Amino acid sequence: MIELYSHGKLLLTGEYAVLDGAKALAAPTKFGQYLRYKRASGPKVEWKSLDHRGHVWFEAIFDLGNFKIVSSSKADMAKVLQTILIEAKKLNMDFLVDGGFEVETELTFPNDWGLGSSSTLINNIATWAKVDAHQLLQNTFGGSGYDIACAKAESAIVYQLVEGNPTTKEVGLDFPFSDMLFFVHLNQKQNSREAIASYRTQKIDKHTLCKEVSRITEAILGVDSLQDFEGLLAEHEALLSKVLKMPPVKTRLFPDYFGEIKSLGAWGGDFVLATGNEKTPEYFVSKGFETVITYKGMVR
Repeated sequence: MIELYSHGKLLLTGEYAVLDGAKALAAPTKFGQYLRYKRASGPKVEWKSLDHRGHVWFEAIFDLGNFKIVSSSKADMAKVLQTILIEAKKLNMDFLVDGGFEVETELTFPNDWGLGSSSTLINNIATWAKVDAHQLLQNTFGGSGYDIACAKAESAIVYQLVEGNPTTKEVGLDFPFSDMLFFVHLNQKQNSREAIASYRTQKIDKHTLCKEVSRITEAILGVDSLQDFEGLLAEHEALLSKVLKMPPVKTRLFPDYFGEIKSLGAWGGDFVLATGNEKTPEYFVSKGFETVITYKGMVR
């Protein structure tokens, strides 16, 4: 059985604005997704997906000729997967020929964490099919593609769309205050496509927004004090709050918190970044947010 692996992702700066060309800082995570496959008898693809506990959460069988869904445990997921396989086949007609396949995917994080269950799947399938993962993403889910870049990256990246084309620069991101940084899950998964659609309806000066976000991204790369880092996070939150016409997450949920808090990715769900100290986990747990992960426990 052949095994592939892709890293999960976190967008530290540039949420929404990355779609319009802003420089964004993103990081691959220590969590990700495996895809394993082997040849099998019969003209079919037998698919099994495991969660982070090793439990099967989805199964399907596809006809190898036209990817017709023969059976599935979740019809909506089967249709999504069917679309990905069809698009991968369009990009490489030699993909999935000469016999059937057994396929198994396995997440190393809960699939409601928002770390990229879709992007890691896309990247794994693209690797298997020997096609461009960014192109496969655009032909299926769409988006900026920073998550695909993270899936392949071995360190943090500055990601930017230049005339619509993805550019990636790997950067060292070893903050001297990293032990004071925490990722907190908000107990709900945000739908990125819906959030992007909402952003698209905003009438804003995108050029100015991208310029300001890019400046903050560059400044964070050179920051060496927690105080300066917190100032940049607060500035980024205020900027996006004005654009999205939404209150920052700290104002909305944690007004009494002693550190700074920044949304990551689509506002309203998934993880936030919090600055703090040894009392930080206790604070968030007391508020009902029990998933608190240290910076070094999350970021590659």
